[in-house]
Amino acid sequence: MKITFAASECVPFSKTGGLADVVGALPQALATLGHEVTVFLPKYKQTKLAAPKTVIPSITIPFDDQYRFASVLNGGTQNGVRFYFIDHPQFFERDALYGTPAGDYPDNAERFALYSRAVLEASKILGVPDVFHCHDWQSALIPILLRTIYAEDPAFRGVPVVFTIHNMGYQGLFPPDTLPLLGLPWDLFTMDKLEFFGKVNFLKGALVSSDFITTVSKKYSQEIQTSEYGFGLEGVLRARAATVTGILNGVDYNEWSPEVDTFVKAKYSPANLAGKQLCKQDLLTEFGCTEPNSKLPVIGIVSRFAAQKGFDLIAQIMDRLAREEMIICALGSGDKEYQDMFTRMHTQFPNKILIKVAYDNAIAHKIEAGSDMFLMPSKYEPCGLNQIYSLKYGTVPVVRATGGLDDTIENWDAKTQKGTGFKFSEYSGEALLKTIQSALTAFKDQAGWQQLMRNGMGKDFSWGASAKEYIRVFERVKQARSAAA
Repeated sequence: MKITFAASECVPFSKTGGLADVVGALPQALATLGHEVTVFLPKYKQTKLAAPKTVIPSITIPFDDQYRFASVLNGGTQNGVRFYFIDHPQFFERDALYGTPAGDYPDNAERFALYSRAVLEASKILGVPDVFHCHDWQSALIPILLRTIYAEDPAFRGVPVVFTIHNMGYQGLFPPDTLPLLGLPWDLFTMDKLEFFGKVNFLKGALVSSDFITTVSKKYSQEIQTSEYGFGLEGVLRARAATVTGILNGVDYNEWSPEVDTFVKAKYSPANLAGKQLCKQDLLTEFGCTEPNSKLPVIGIVSRFAAQKGFDLIAQIMDRLAREEMIICALGSGDKEYQDMFTRMHTQFPNKILIKVAYDNAIAHKIEAGSDMFLMPSKYEPCGLNQIYSLKYGTVPVVRATGGLDDTIENWDAKTQKGTGFKFSEYSGEALLKTIQSALTAFKDQAGWQQLMRNGMGKDFSWGASAKEYIRVFERVKQARSAAA
């Protein structure tokens, strides 16, 4: 099967979050199963290509005020996957992918409209797939265009679209005059299409236009059909419930495993855990701990500092948590109030609350390997990858039971010696603190704790099974679209 991915980011070329990890790994897993996979990405300032060749020198993209022109670069083949890049420096040669700390770029609608139309036009030249697989609002115009402006294009007759929601909180909301600016018909501005409380909603348009909708865990596919997690689009999803499913993200164990990790001080495995203690000492040194006590449990955090990630709960309990017998190593950046909180607590507890305000992939690996526990108290979490990485490193997850966190972590039971982590349901600081205290108590029983570590390390969340689920979806929509055509 020929599968074309359209997404706004992908490791190792560009990344702001988990979307990039998925688009970097899933195509490889599909290629391993024998499928022909192509990935289209924007060519950003951050994108480093060894020797790019221009395969399409000019694609004309109409806007209401002028034509714009994009070229397509051949990014070569990696692990059986072909990469192409849409190049339009005026839109993509910028310091960040989507915006600045002050907010999103004001022309994001135009930027990703150009990208989406260029993907369709390039596909007609480089090869029309059996199915398009689009990801998040930045590629949402592809299914919208295919069912409107390109509806009569014989090149795409019978070609279905599968759309994956990675986070319902990001929808691509723009003013109504965006439609004529992008050359889209006004009849799309209705409640059953793109209109959303007086604005144009790209994500809504994709949910209405795509043949099938997936999201990144079973639990999250159910949650987004409720008012609590649907961000106003729960009714659209409930209306399409028969074509909505959750497929859990996998992880790449060639990168995230203590047995092969090149960033960590020492390698280790379930059979020999000795290297983890060396990783713990190295982590504390990396964070500048002047009096490291490696006998204390270390709680790791790698996250965007935001309320969605549960940092409002952490803020509620931080003063009490800092008095527990433990050390926190936190890596990330985000809302100033949470960055300031960690900085203040580090000043007060310099050897217990350790913080790096940054994103650093090497240090993220060191935290996974050197911590005893990993904290993810998210308000909502579509899938989450760090808790899955943590399992493989024998770093016990402490999570809120939402989305993929609930799907991937089983509560520890000291009596049966079964389970892989600690979970809480109520979204409150008290529930979080109680759960952390339970984990700290369990840590004192090192024989039981090592069993808990090995339980997690034995789990397999590689992409193989999930890739096969995607293929079943692709085959289903291809058959249905072919029958309709």
